[in-house]
Amino acid sequence: MTSKRFTAAKKAIDNKTTYSIAAAVELVKGAATAKFDETVEMHLALGIDPKQGDQQIRATVTLPHGTGKIKRVIAFVDANNEAAAKAAGADIIGTEEVIDTIAKTGKIDFDVAVAIPLMMPKLAKAAKILGPRGLMPNPKTDTVGPNIAKIIEEQKGGKVAFKNDNTSNLHMILGKASFSAEKLVLNVQTALDAVKKAKPASSKGIFIKSATLTSTMGPAVMLDVGSL
Repeated sequence: MTSKRFTAAKKAIDNKTTYSIAAAVELVKGAATAKFDETVEMHLALGIDPKQGDQQIRATVTLPHGTGKIKRVIAFVDANNEAAAKAAGADIIGTEEVIDTIAKTGKIDFDVAVAIPLMMPKLAKAAKILGPRGLMPNPKTDTVGPNIAKIIEEQKGGKVAFKNDNTSNLHMILGKASFSAEKLVLNVQTALDAVKKAKPASSKGIFIKSATLTSTMGPAVMLDVGSL
C-alpha cells in the first residue's frame, strides 16, 4: 500500500516529463522526507546485449563527494604490506587465517575487499563466498594491485565500482539526500561521464536509453537522456 508521504511527494513529479540533472536532484531531495537520511540512487537502462561478453560494463568512478557511506575495507596482504595497509585505513587485515575463516563460516563484516596480487591464489578458497556478493578483488574494479595503500585510500575516498546486470540495467549509489544540490549534481554528472566512457565499442545505437534518479523511499524522477 502506497504511503501518504510517498503520494504527496509524487504529486510534485510529472512522470511524463524528463528533467535536467539539476532539476531532478532538487525533486529527489524534496521527495526524501523519511526520518532517516535517504540514499540517492541512479538507475540506467543501457543499449547493450548482456549476453555478449564484449558488451559487459564493468568499471570504477571516483565520486567527487563520495557516497556518504563509510566503507569498511578488508585488505588481503602479506606481512610485508600489513603496516602500509593499516596506515592507509584498512579496517581488517586479511591474513591466510582470515581467509580460512571466511571460507569456513561465510561470515562477512566488510563492504569492500582489496588485495595485493600475491594473495589472489590464496583467496581462491573463499571465492564462492566473496564472488556472489561482488566482493572478490578484481583488477577491473581497481581492488587488486601492488600499491595497496593507494587502493585503500581511493576506496575510502569515494571510488565505487559499477557493472550492468543481466537485464542491461545499471544501478549506482550517488550520495545522500542530505548532500547539497551542488554536490549531488556533480556526483551524478561524474557518474554519467564514467558510464559513457565505459561504452563498449560493439554497442550500437542509443547507449543510455533511460536514466532515473530516486531516493530510498521516494518516487522516481526521469532524466532527460537527450541532454546527457
